[in-house]
Amino acid sequence: MKILFVASECAPFVKTGGLADVIGAVPKSLSELGADARVMLPAYPALSALARGGKEVWNSGDLHGGPARLVAVSSEGIDLLLLDAPHLFERSGNIYLGADGQDWPDNALRFGALSYVAAEVAALGVDGWRPDIVHAHDWQAGLVPAYLRQRPEKTPPCVLTIHNIAFQGLFDPSLMTTLGLSSDLYTSEGMEYFGRLGFLKAGIAFCDKITTVSPTYARELMLPEFGMGLEGLLRARGADLSGILNGIDLDMWNPEDDPHLVSAYSVRRLKGKSANRAEVVRRFGLDEDAGGPLFCVISRLTTQKGLDLLLEALPTLVARGGKLAVLGSGDKDLEAGFVAAAHTHGGSVGVIIGYDEPLSHLMQAGSDAILIPSRFEPCGLTQLYGLRYGTLPVVARTGGLADTVIDANEAALTANCATGVQFAPVTKTALDQAILRTCDLYDDPKIWAGMMRRAMRHPVGWDVSAQTYHDVYSDLLDAHALQG
Repeated sequence: MKILFVASECAPFVKTGGLADVIGAVPKSLSELGADARVMLPAYPALSALARGGKEVWNSGDLHGGPARLVAVSSEGIDLLLLDAPHLFERSGNIYLGADGQDWPDNALRFGALSYVAAEVAALGVDGWRPDIVHAHDWQAGLVPAYLRQRPEKTPPCVLTIHNIAFQGLFDPSLMTTLGLSSDLYTSEGMEYFGRLGFLKAGIAFCDKITTVSPTYARELMLPEFGMGLEGLLRARGADLSGILNGIDLDMWNPEDDPHLVSAYSVRRLKGKSANRAEVVRRFGLDEDAGGPLFCVISRLTTQKGLDLLLEALPTLVARGGKLAVLGSGDKDLEAGFVAAAHTHGGSVGVIIGYDEPLSHLMQAGSDAILIPSRFEPCGLTQLYGLRYGTLPVVARTGGLADTVIDANEAALTANCATGVQFAPVTKTALDQAILRTCDLYDDPKIWAGMMRRAMRHPVGWDVSAQTYHDVYSDLLDAHALQG
């Protein structure tokens, strides 16, 4: 089975969020099941050296204003197809945003080009390779099914995965002609979204199968409070929508041999965790006493992540003897709020604005609990890292957080299956109670150690989910064959 993944980012080459981790991991897991998976993504500056060393398999003299070529190359165990179009992708800084923090004004052309070339590869193949399945990810690849719909040839079936429906790729419909899209597709059942051209809506409307990154999020997306205006279309396509949990790379995230840790540890040998805790305390300027749990936050600082509520709940956390280490960036008011909180609660709250991958590993290893009070969370990865490292997740009961963390209620504690703390609704009061419950659990070393060990044994890899994706592809190919 040949599968073409189409995405805007892929770890370890270019990453702004969890999408990159998924794209970097799933093809490897599928290859272990015998699939031939290749990833198409733009040749950003971080990938230009790889592109120069690859094999050109497609080219165009003019792709939205400049020459472009597709280059095949393998790196880090992934077969890549890099869209080398300097006029579209050779830009410094964020891959989506300019220096002013706003979207690049030509993002429609940039990611429309990615979708167009992916459809070319799907329909005609390159270098003797033609996919049996196309798997598009998020709005940046949302036009792939639309371009396939327009092809005269018989084309492979297409799967679209929604990683976060809040990001939809909305543009002026006057770009339809420039993008080479038929006006017939611009309807309320197609790619029209309240007078805008919706890339993600196009993908949902025209793909063969829709997946998202957790079963609970799949159900939530059909509700007005989560569907972001697309809930009606998703309900109409409910038979084609399923949730498949994300996993993590167990080699990259492994406390037994993680190079970013001060001391390695395992589920059988937990003592090494204390040395990492001491280093996190030092790095964040916290007091060294261990009277209460050390919480951490590793996140974009946004209201979606519920971090405005955490600012309100900090007095509860500090009064109960807890400490907090925050790593992240985002909303400027939230950044300023956490910096101010670090001054107000000196020694109990420490903040580093920005992102640091090695430090994030250390924080997962050295913290006692990780706070994720998201208002909505398609899947989430940081709680999976927390489970893997025995850093107990304290999460809102939504999306993938609800699907991956077993709440330490009385029944779960009696059954010896709890791996963290859930709370609902997503309010300051409920978060206060979750923090206090976590502190109470921490005060009982036997209960806490048992939860840590269960968390570390909890399956968080890609084995089951990769097989589920493989089954989705197989079912689509069978249905496609029956259609002739």
